[in-house]
Amino acid sequence: MADSPPAASLRGDALRVLHAALAAADPEEAVKRHLGLLPGGRLEAGGRIWELGRFRRVLAVGAGKATAPMARALEEILGERLDGGTIVVKDGHGLPLRRIAVREAAHPVPDGRGVQGTGEILDTLAACGAEDLVVALISGGASALLTAPVEGIGLEEKQETTRLLLACGATIHEMNAVRKHLSRAKGGGLARAAHPARVLTLVLSDVVGDDLDVIGSGPTVPDASRYADAVAILQRHGLWDRIPEAVRRHLAAGAAGDRPETPKPGDPLFAGSATVIVGSCLQALTAAAREAEAAGYRSLILSSKIEGEAREVARAFAAIGRECRDSGHPLAPPACILAGGETTVTLQGAGRGGRNQEMALAGAIALEGVPGVLFLCAGTDGTDGPTDAAGAVADGETAGRGRRLGLEPRDFLKRNDAYTFFDRLGDLIRTGPTRTNVMDVYLLLVGAGGA
Repeated sequence: MADSPPAASLRGDALRVLHAALAAADPEEAVKRHLGLLPGGRLEAGGRIWELGRFRRVLAVGAGKATAPMARALEEILGERLDGGTIVVKDGHGLPLRRIAVREAAHPVPDGRGVQGTGEILDTLAACGAEDLVVALISGGASALLTAPVEGIGLEEKQETTRLLLACGATIHEMNAVRKHLSRAKGGGLARAAHPARVLTLVLSDVVGDDLDVIGSGPTVPDASRYADAVAILQRHGLWDRIPEAVRRHLAAGAAGDRPETPKPGDPLFAGSATVIVGSCLQALTAAAREAEAAGYRSLILSSKIEGEAREVARAFAAIGRECRDSGHPLAPPACILAGGETTVTLQGAGRGGRNQEMALAGAIALEGVPGVLFLCAGTDGTDGPTDAAGAVADGETAGRGRRLGLEPRDFLKRNDAYTFFDRLGDLIRTGPTRTNVMDVYLLLVGAGGA
C-alpha cells in the first residue's frame, strides 16, 4: 500500500474514486465487453451465438439514460448488419448515431415526447416477424421514458400517479410494479409486441439485486408482479384514494381478473430470447476500490444492495465512519469504505434536492465535529432528483460551515432542501450527464489520524 494520504487530500481523493466508478460503468465499453461479432456473421452475446445470416433484419430498440452509448457500441459492432431502430433517452443524454433514431424525453415524470418515441418503437415491433432479430437496449430511466399508457388512461393521469409514487418514498421495485400495470410497453410489453421475433436484451442494471423484471420495468422479460400487488402497494403508501380515478378503476379491474395480466414466467413468447446484464453497481464499486487502494487507502465494499430512507442510511454510515476512526473497525485508517444502492426520500417539505443530497446532509449532521472523516453520495447518472447535481460531499465541518453562513442544517433537512444548503457551501457534485446509470455510489474516507 502507498504512503498514507494527508487529511487535506480527502476531498480530492473522494472525487477521484467516484470518477473511477463512473469510468468502470461506461455503457459503451460494457456492451463491447459482452457482445462481439465473430467470423461468418455470428453474434456472440453472454455466451450464446446468434447466426445473423438466418435473420431478415436486425433492429434495435430501447430506452434509458445510458442507452445512447449502448446503441453507439451496437452500431460499431454490427455495422451494416444493423437495419435501424429507435431509442428514447432522457433530455441531454442523446448522441449522434448513424442507424438508430434517438428521441429525447422527460424523466422522471413522463411527457408527450416519451409517448411519441415509445409509439415509434411499438410500431417498429408490430412489423416484426419470426425472421427478425430485435436487440433491446435497456438502462435505468426506461420506466419513465417508455411511456405507452393502457387504453383508458391518459398521459396526465400517468404523470400524476408517477409524482405521487416519487413523493411517498416508494422503492423502485414498488414503483415499477405499479407502472408495469399501467403500460403497454413495460412488464414484458415490448416482448409481446415483438413476438414472434427473437429478442436479445442488453441491460445496464440500476436496481438493487439486478432484478430483470424491475430494471426499466422489465419491458422484454417476464413480470413476476400482479395487479393485486400494484393495488396493495398504493394502499400501503396511502395513495389508493389519491390516484386518478381512471388508474384506480383499471387496477381494480385487473385485480378482479377483468384485465389481461402482464406476461409471466413460462410464457412461450419468451422462448428463444435472451437477456444479458452488461454492467452493474458492483462492477463500479470494484473499480472504485482499486482506485482508493492505489491512492493509499485500505478499501472495503460493504454492499451494492443498500436500500432504506436516505437520512436513516446516512446515520448508519456516519456511525461506521466514527467507529473506523476510533477503533479501526471494520477497517484501520486510512480507509475507504464503499457501498452502492438506491435509497428513498419521503417528502415532508417543498425544498430542492435528491436522495443523495439528502443523505449527505443527514451525514453532515451525524458527523458534526468528527475530524478526518468524509462522506460522499452521488448518482452514477449525474443527476440526483430534479436538480443539476449528482450528489454532495460532507465532513465533520460541514454543519458548522453552514451555520456560519446562517444556514441551520436541520432546518434544511426538514424541508428536504439539501440542494440549497450544499449549493451555498459549494459542496455539490456536478458531473453533468454521465450517460450511465448503475444506481448510487456512497463512500466514506477516513484519514490516517484515527485508530
